[in-house]
Amino acid sequence: MKESNKIKVFIVADHPVVRQGLHQIISKVSDIIVLEEADNWNEVLEKISKIKLDVILLDLEMSCKNGWDILFQLKMSFPKLPILILSTNPEDHFGIRLLKTGASGYLPKTFAPRQLFEAIRKIAGGGKFINSTMAEQLVLDLGRKTEKKLHETLSDREFQIFCMIASGEKLKNIAKKLFLAPSTVATYRNRIREKMNMESDAKLIHYAIKNGLID
Repeated sequence: MKESNKIKVFIVADHPVVRQGLHQIISKVSDIIVLEEADNWNEVLEKISKIKLDVILLDLEMSCKNGWDILFQLKMSFPKLPILILSTNPEDHFGIRLLKTGASGYLPKTFAPRQLFEAIRKIAGGGKFINSTMAEQLVLDLGRKTEKKLHETLSDREFQIFCMIASGEKLKNIAKKLFLAPSTVATYRNRIREKMNMESDAKLIHYAIKNGLID
């Protein structure tokens, strides 16, 4: 197949093993090609304007700049570009929220190669990709009363910080990772506690574990 007819993919991940692994898997099929790779937001911006892409594969767990922020910025700068999120987070909670944020698909990093190929082809064709776990959760949500769970009342940024707090991250570390002032993160924490009616981080952690948001 001619390169011009192949689905052109841009891998965004800051870990070389992740990029190499994805590159190797994709090289096994003839209709998809990795056109570019980047390990930080500045590199994404530098390269993305010079090439014609079909799909971005984005690792959510990036240390240099949080994957959530890169997703937000990509959707603001390139709203029509399909983005497939790869993550270790539970898909029934995180996947659905990320789709609502603007991602075109979500895959847990335990994916089989055929799932990756299916997801890339689906979103390159203008569709959305969800696996059976996410589909089941969406059906349950439709049949559920309109009352939201406590964590579903949070904004995307609040939810992101809530999960980091629940995972044991210190406020200073969260601020550094998200490029925010510690006082701003503290304000977010207070807002999260208020919305969820919980007076301590311990209760946030307990809630997150009980609802399967963290291991």
